Amino acid sequence: MGSVDYEYPMGMNFESVHQVEVPPPQPFFRSLKYSLKETFFPDDPLRRFKHQPPSKKLVLALQYFFPIFEWAPQYTFQFFKSDLIAGITIASLAIPQGISYAKLASLPPILGLYSSFIPPLIYAMMGSSRDLAVGTVAVGSLLMGSMLSNEVNPNEDPMLFLHLAFTATLFAGLFQAVLGLLRLGFIVDFLSHATIVGFMGGAATVVILQQLKSILGLERFTHAADIISVMRSVFTQTHQWRWESAVLGFCFIFFLLVTRYFSKKQPRFFWVSAMAPLTSVILGSLLVYFTHAENHGVQVIGELKKGLNPASLTNLVFVSPYMITAVKTGIVVGIIALAEGIAVGRSFAMFKNYHIDGNKEMIAIGTMNIVGSFTSCYLTTGPFSRSAVNYNAGCKTAASNIIMSIAVMLTLLFLTPLFHYTPLVVLSAIIVSAMLGLIDYQAAIHLWKIDKFDFVVCMSAYIGVVFGSVEIGLVIAVALSVLRILLFVARPRTFVLGHIPNSVIYRNVEQYPNAKHVPGILILEIDAPIYFANASYLRERITRWIDEEEDRIKATGETSLQYVIMDMSAVGNIDTSGISMLEEVKKITERRAQQLVLVNPGSEVMKKLNKSQFQNQLGQKWIYLTVEEAVGACNYMLRESKMNPRKGESEDWNNV
Repeated sequence: MGSVDYEYPMGMNFESVHQVEVPPPQPFFRSLKYSLKETFFPDDPLRRFKHQPPSKKLVLALQYFFPIFEWAPQYTFQFFKSDLIAGITIASLAIPQGISYAKLASLPPILGLYSSFIPPLIYAMMGSSRDLAVGTVAVGSLLMGSMLSNEVNPNEDPMLFLHLAFTATLFAGLFQAVLGLLRLGFIVDFLSHATIVGFMGGAATVVILQQLKSILGLERFTHAADIISVMRSVFTQTHQWRWESAVLGFCFIFFLLVTRYFSKKQPRFFWVSAMAPLTSVILGSLLVYFTHAENHGVQVIGELKKGLNPASLTNLVFVSPYMITAVKTGIVVGIIALAEGIAVGRSFAMFKNYHIDGNKEMIAIGTMNIVGSFTSCYLTTGPFSRSAVNYNAGCKTAASNIIMSIAVMLTLLFLTPLFHYTPLVVLSAIIVSAMLGLIDYQAAIHLWKIDKFDFVVCMSAYIGVVFGSVEIGLVIAVALSVLRILLFVARPRTFVLGHIPNSVIYRNVEQYPNAKHVPGILILEIDAPIYFANASYLRERITRWIDEEEDRIKATGETSLQYVIMDMSAVGNIDTSGISMLEEVKKITERRAQQLVLVNPGSEVMKKLNKSQFQNQLGQKWIYLTVEEAVGACNYMLRESKMNPRKGESEDWNNV
């Protein structure tokens, strides 16, 4: 392009330069309304209600909270056939997984079936995802069992433990629903991708280690979840290992992994891996029944009560100290369930090119857990494995959850006696197979390649879970995520900009080695809002940039530094501490006989600079719309000062 630098021509008037405008003043309540809307209603959910008659608004409100009223009128027989196949397929996975995960939470196995009956019906009415398959999850089950067992021993007082599980589920649902109603879904986003990868991998590792009890046929086992306690419990009981149980367990693990590998390589045979858990249960039950393996160290489920979910409203515990434990457990497992359910729902929505509302999902998941706590269910959400099967089976709507629920209902009414001889080792094999898929080592390697800090966050969460406990790992994961956010805020990036030859473009000199420093001018870019948390750092960093530039100039013999230009295009906002920082930087530059110049402050920044009088203190003539205009003005002043060394800078400017 044109010349090396943008320069003002001789005789050019200041009024012809593009000025940075101060936005017109807005009433306080209008500004507050705008800020609240952007914070809590970024998707503008009320837009569809505008200019609608009351009857239409009522219909839209029903469709908003109950999406079934939106898709049901357009439901077709073709959709039903697809949802029927998907529903039966996920039911074949939900039944054995439900029983397995209830055992993982130290709860009666029948609760896994109860929790796959009522909650899916609620979600089918209120959920906005077409692909999410609702049910219990391994990590949530482990976390609930681990936290509640710190207060009540499930072996010594199983009824109190069961009632606490219902109560914790109630508080989890209330917490989830309130987050959704108050539009606070962004809280879940504090769990970063790296955090979730590490936490889920660590929890999966702990779950796998816990299954050694059933695989090895041990009757006594530690309640601790850390790897050291588990290994100690395993290897101090080598004389009690049951080879029959171990052989059976590893055979079924091998079978499940082979079917999963086959379905992964041949996606059209997705049903093979989906049916494998139920097939394992049937084969294991037949094997035990005909060989009487229960008399040779192979533990079985035993009797499962026939019938639908009994009411549990009167079993909720609201007395101290148990209520505090239930509230704490409910909040923790509620957050984990939300993070998994919403992430899974969004993933499949992206594949099918439709949108789900995270806050509506929170309300739906919260409501199904509230209702579930009244009907003998424990924590449910949308597990990835079940949702993936639902997606691959070709589901069209949330009606696949209704089909699954009906299949589970028929199982509860007629088929529960058939599970009497199901060996626990088969359930452990199902859990191990599912958990191996959650240890995403490829994602960890990817994090290492892309962002080392994210990798540290991931591994810290993993190590915290495996060597400490699930609770410790969760605390570490959240703490590291918040620390990462604080580091971004408190230590924003600043860059030195240089001129790209044969253009009017200025870019980071580290990213673009061919960018040239402008003689006598230091151009800095601030890449974040300026708040109290980073104001001191920015003052010190800008001062150091000036020192380093002066040292560079001395070493090269260039023109002395006279102008410091700060590109504030990326500074979206500023507070009073930030304005004080600018005032201090202005004084620092003045003491060094330098001039501070600002470029393109945003509307909020200009509004506050104007109200604080800093704009007048600096002078409107030192605030420019673009870097090239600022550099052009500074170059003009440098040339004028060389041509008229006895004239003051202010006089020169007035003659422009």
